[in-house]
Amino acid sequence: MDYIRVILYGVIEGITEWLPISSTGHLILAEKLLALPYSEEFMSMFRVVIQLGAILAVVVLYFPRLWPFTTDPRHKYQRPQVWQLWFRVLAATLPAMVLGLLLDDWLDAHLYNYITVAAMLILYGVLFLVVENRRRAPVVKRLDQITYRQALIIGCWQVLAMIPGTSRSGATIVGALLLGLARPAAAEFTFFLAIPVMAGASGLKLVKFLAGGGAFTSGELAALALGCGVAFVVSVGAIRFLVSFVQRHDFKVFGWYRIALGALVLAAAFPGF
Repeated sequence: MDYIRVILYGVIEGITEWLPISSTGHLILAEKLLALPYSEEFMSMFRVVIQLGAILAVVVLYFPRLWPFTTDPRHKYQRPQVWQLWFRVLAATLPAMVLGLLLDDWLDAHLYNYITVAAMLILYGVLFLVVENRRRAPVVKRLDQITYRQALIIGCWQVLAMIPGTSRSGATIVGALLLGLARPAAAEFTFFLAIPVMAGASGLKLVKFLAGGGAFTSGELAALALGCGVAFVVSVGAIRFLVSFVQRHDFKVFGWYRIALGALVLAAAFPGF
């Protein structure tokens, strides 16, 4: 039964990490329904490190566009356009990297609660509806058209995702849409931006867990590996779905879903729910 619950955690992570609907909000609800028999220290680490499976899905699906080297000597074995993309991704990573190191423990202690999560779910749900209703023709349709200034601004929006319930993909997509990015470009930049951000966050949580005296039992290691594996498989499908979806639809459906989920999270805060 424990491994069935871990599989369900992996499914939830794989879907909600990429769709702009908040993986944190869903995992909080999942913890009420699928409580695992592990320590709070392990679970705090597990919620974040399980994202490594989701990151691997991006690397596998987009590897030809992310690998900056080539076997072609005419280009000196380099692909400059890929390096330029990575430099923009790193520029967008800087705000979260700096503030994440400073505020990680404080945010976990003060904002990881139902009220904060519900408020952020509803707030960004409303933002999606407002942004889409006022949307004009996009001015950036390809990733190579993103400027460093735009990348840095998107990175500042990503910082807001440190507040539980915001959704990393939700915050960056809202910021990208406001800057005039086309929906497919906004989604893809969000995918690529996740690689350094989520890898760094996972590494930080793992180091803190081990430095705090944490040690893995065989069951915990198996649970972590299983959760990451399931998150990888499900993420592949979720990413492909979102890329296809935004070619033909806007993000309003995710806005309405977030508002409904926020109401459900508030309901979960009441005794006897």
